[in-house]
Amino acid sequence: MNWDKLLLVILGALLILFYSRLVPAGLGNILLAAVSVFGTLPVLLSAFKSVKEKKISVDLLASIALVASLLTGEWASAAFINLMLTSARIFGDYTEAKAKAAIKSLLKLRPDKVRVKREGEVLDIPVREVRVGDMVVVESGERIPVDGSVIEGEASIDQSSLTGESVPVEKSKGDKVFSSTLAVSGSIIVRAEKVGENTTLEKIISLVESSQNEKPSIRTTVDKFAAWYIVLILAASLIIYIVFQDMNLLLSLLLVACADDIAIAIPMAFLAAVGYAARRGVIIKGGSYLEGLTKVKTFIMDKTGTITRGKMKVEGFLAYNGYSEKELLSFAGMTEFFSDHPVARAITDYVKDKGVKFEKPLDFKETPGKGISSVYKNKTIYSGKVKFLEESGIKIAQKEREDIARMQNEGYSVTLVGFNGELVGILNCADEIRPHVKEIIEKMKKFGVENVVMLTGDNEKVAKRIAGEAGITHFHANLLPENKIEYVKRYLNADSKVAMVGDGVNDAASLALADVGIAMGAIGSDAAIESADIALMRDDLREIPETMELGLYTRRIARQDFWIWGIVNAIGLVLVFARIIGPNGSAAYNFVTDFLPLINSLRLFNLHLKLR
Repeated sequence: MNWDKLLLVILGALLILFYSRLVPAGLGNILLAAVSVFGTLPVLLSAFKSVKEKKISVDLLASIALVASLLTGEWASAAFINLMLTSARIFGDYTEAKAKAAIKSLLKLRPDKVRVKREGEVLDIPVREVRVGDMVVVESGERIPVDGSVIEGEASIDQSSLTGESVPVEKSKGDKVFSSTLAVSGSIIVRAEKVGENTTLEKIISLVESSQNEKPSIRTTVDKFAAWYIVLILAASLIIYIVFQDMNLLLSLLLVACADDIAIAIPMAFLAAVGYAARRGVIIKGGSYLEGLTKVKTFIMDKTGTITRGKMKVEGFLAYNGYSEKELLSFAGMTEFFSDHPVARAITDYVKDKGVKFEKPLDFKETPGKGISSVYKNKTIYSGKVKFLEESGIKIAQKEREDIARMQNEGYSVTLVGFNGELVGILNCADEIRPHVKEIIEKMKKFGVENVVMLTGDNEKVAKRIAGEAGITHFHANLLPENKIEYVKRYLNADSKVAMVGDGVNDAASLALADVGIAMGAIGSDAAIESADIALMRDDLREIPETMELGLYTRRIARQDFWIWGIVNAIGLVLVFARIIGPNGSAAYNFVTDFLPLINSLRLFNLHLKLR
């Protein structure tokens, strides 16, 4: 039991004995005085440090009330003040412990021992001795101790410790895996690429720890409020004493006016919210960014990787010259099979999804930037751009050219397929837009966002189509990375907050420039975690309105704390000036009512928002 808890027990027991008259009054006063003097020392020391640093703190007001109580022989009042302040300190420790609980739970995910494969031999070594390049063996039921790549085996990995997602992800050769994640089934060998403090887990722990010391603006408001409030109370106390010459009235005023509860309740609320977000895979670097997110009026979003998946998808096709849908897709799949081009991969996947069978080409030639040719039954199939097919002897009719122009005007990438001198058909592809983007943006607007802007390096037609599908009215196309920074600067102003959403790698500078920078899919990305103010471990746009909802809820709790404190203090002052309660009653009243805003903030530690 630490000193504060011991002091709380002693003070509580003495006050019960004193008021129940189980000890003689003289002995009770002596015991209360002795314990109160000891309890006053840390308060006086804290007040002295604040004054020395040219700050006005709640402890200054409390120390004046304590000294006044001791000088006037109000031992019970002094005991109640100490009981109140001791309870506040214990609540502060409890808040810090709860905030650190997320960190402790993450620390438990680090294994102590690791099996590494060195020179053909498997060794058990402490995790701190793992080096970059080591081959780490991970069996079913074990946690991965490093960030790295799978070089052998397959496993189903539970990544909930980092991303909050409950569904395991299948990992095989070449896939990235991360520290603290769990191999639910299967076994793999991982080449260590990041170890120790450089792993994703350690970076998250470091961010959560540092966020505890970062003040949101509403806490700064509390500090400023506390400063002028205490000066006002001290000035009012001086005037009251001069006018009424009543030490009991003065002491009662000081006892009721102590604002230690609000100084603890609001920081408690924001720390709880940051911890809750971390458990859900959203890393917030401080309460100011959580609160700032609720004040954002303009959201700037990078298209590729944010509004879209950055992955091409076939949206439709047209067959010509008597060729069937199956024949067109078969020719397309055969020609694109060996290419690694994003459009080729999209077409091959689409053909497979449609269940169309095709033969692997006998010969294959890719002309970068133009198209691909492959041989089938001693004849050549061509796929690619219009010019490439024309140069290859494929005839394109006027109606077919009109269809191609129409699709291009709609913002699609068009791939032509030709065979035996004729155009077999065309396939139109586009960057795959994320599901429910329009609904997500509408939800953000319900939370106060007035303007959503899309930035992209794509041409105007592609940008217009994507913006229309996403419900975005403002967009800027044909941008280079440096152009994006200029547009972020253009939207920044002192009247409202601006948030930038990107992938944290190409958009690092823009994220750092915005009032609130949000990185999508930050798991495993140092640039995303370090450059953004809020890092979403999952590649899920829904996390943004959910985090906004969390911020709004936390702000609402903080405002409720202010209202509770204000109403309670107003009632207390009425009771004091009506002479209904004196010093002892004021101290007891303040002690009891102190718990109301604290209990209100504690609701955030058991937060279960019904999101999505």
